[in-house]
Amino acid sequence: MLLVTIALLAVTASVRCLGQATEKSPTADNTSEATGEKIPVMDGEAGPCSLELTVMAEAKPVAAANVKVHIAYGFVNAHRLNLEAYTNNQGKLKFIGLPSRVKRPLEFIATKDNLSGIAVYDPKTECNAKHELNLVRQKERQN
Repeated sequence: MLLVTIALLAVTASVRCLGQATEKSPTADNTSEATGEKIPVMDGEAGPCSLELTVMAEAKPVAAANVKVHIAYGFVNAHRLNLEAYTNNQGKLKFIGLPSRVKRPLEFIATKDNLSGIAVYDPKTECNAKHELNLVRQKERQN
């Protein structure tokens, strides 16, 4: 009976330790400093690199802007990955898990209504980066 009690105490203590180790600290959380709103994170699960984007138009952040990227990587670019996500109210978005070696720099294309823009990111030269992506008004198509 004593051995069972000791075993239960040891298991309880180890579970508590595991729970404390996996908890995120408030400072490590991806939040915007101004409002405490979380930054949306899109994980490509393809490598160690990351890019945080701030989407702007006319010097103001753009909420709910759609950001897409096509990634070809690996031996003879055999691996392909398409990621897409939307910005938060501060125009912020973070892509993590990006490959460190790609054939061409990545082009992040953002759109919102009739605004669009491109941010170019090369993980070979800047693995963990922050970029500002400016949207400009697109001309109406004439048929």
